[in-house]
Amino acid sequence: MDTPRAVIIGGGVGGLTAAVALHRSGWQVTVLERADSMEPVGAGISLAPNAQRALDVIGLGDEIRSLAAWQGEGGMRSPDGRWLSRTDSAAAAERFGGPLVLLHRATLIGRVAAGLPASAVRTGCPAHLVDPGTVGGRPAVIGTPDGPVEADLVIGADGIHSAVRGVLFPDHPGPSYAGFTAWRVLVPAPAEPFAPHETWGRGALWGSQPFKDGRIYAYAAAVAPAGARADDERAELLRRFGDWHQPVPGIIAAAEPGGVLRNDVHQMTDPLPAFHRGRTVLVGDAAHAMAPTLGQGGNQAIEDAVVLAHHVAPGTDLGAGLAAYTADRLPRTTAVVRKAAQVSRLMRLSGPVSVAVRDFVMSTASRLGPGLVLRTFDGIADWRPPGPTYAAGTNDAPVRPRWTITDENRDARR
Repeated sequence: MDTPRAVIIGGGVGGLTAAVALHRSGWQVTVLERADSMEPVGAGISLAPNAQRALDVIGLGDEIRSLAAWQGEGGMRSPDGRWLSRTDSAAAAERFGGPLVLLHRATLIGRVAAGLPASAVRTGCPAHLVDPGTVGGRPAVIGTPDGPVEADLVIGADGIHSAVRGVLFPDHPGPSYAGFTAWRVLVPAPAEPFAPHETWGRGALWGSQPFKDGRIYAYAAAVAPAGARADDERAELLRRFGDWHQPVPGIIAAAEPGGVLRNDVHQMTDPLPAFHRGRTVLVGDAAHAMAPTLGQGGNQAIEDAVVLAHHVAPGTDLGAGLAAYTADRLPRTTAVVRKAAQVSRLMRLSGPVSVAVRDFVMSTASRLGPGLVLRTFDGIADWRPPGPTYAAGTNDAPVRPRWTITDENRDARR
């Protein structure tokens, strides 16, 4: 039999992980990336234990775990510096079976891409889906600057505003503005150490987290009109967050004037009817764009990738495999998208009474026990991949994915 061919449109975290997982299972893979290089846009990405277990499937889990930087306490604060809740890195690792790892996207992209043949990735190659194909019939067709390309399988990993999704499901409304904008910045280590924290204010949020190399990744979010921009985004951060507790003002001051990234946040709370059609399938933000309030966007894309490869191994029924992928991923990601949207609604609260009530609940939950705070990630961070892993020393038996069952997704899971 000829080796089946998969073409991945988009060279981000989800697309590259899918390419590596498919390559390892016997597919011939080609990644088509519009950008002229693989230098990723963005600064940091957090990988929870669920994504680390998914990376175990392609032999990268332990390498990523070695980059964990959070040690000791951390938690949530108010703008005046008061701790609303505290948790501990060891408690989180014990509850979910691994540490939280924060790293630069360039680091993750580079280490995942290293698992592919050099010829598998084509940059500077914008591509579009011409025909999704039919299982058992005609191949899928992708348009490229060099002409049409046929494939046994196409993976749409082209992000929030996915053109592939638009071809598969033209009547779906797609993602909508979540009501807030976000900034990201990377700065050198400050002179004074601090505990990692996320600080919640009135319709605004700030997070300061360390990288393994000592640099600080900071992110912020605030309610704002869609499309609003400032001439100087660092000055805008100072205006909004300059009177918050240290190290927030110091981090802003240390940022390069042109080094502040800003993007509006979009989410897809209206789920797709499926993640596949014909020979074409969606992964990551193309399938389930979510607010970053749980830090799970990239994690869910990585899960998608290994679950897809598990179900479409060469020699299996492709139609049945794609249907199984949708059945596994649609309920889980729908639940995560909705939970992230719920958290973002709490962040967007701006009235003094509602903010006071929110902060009181957080503080009370922390006093009753750190487990109450960590429960936010129950059913998310404790997920395991559906097949065996290839990491050295891993003896986990194959386990089906788990997700939190709610009234909203119970029917979908059936």
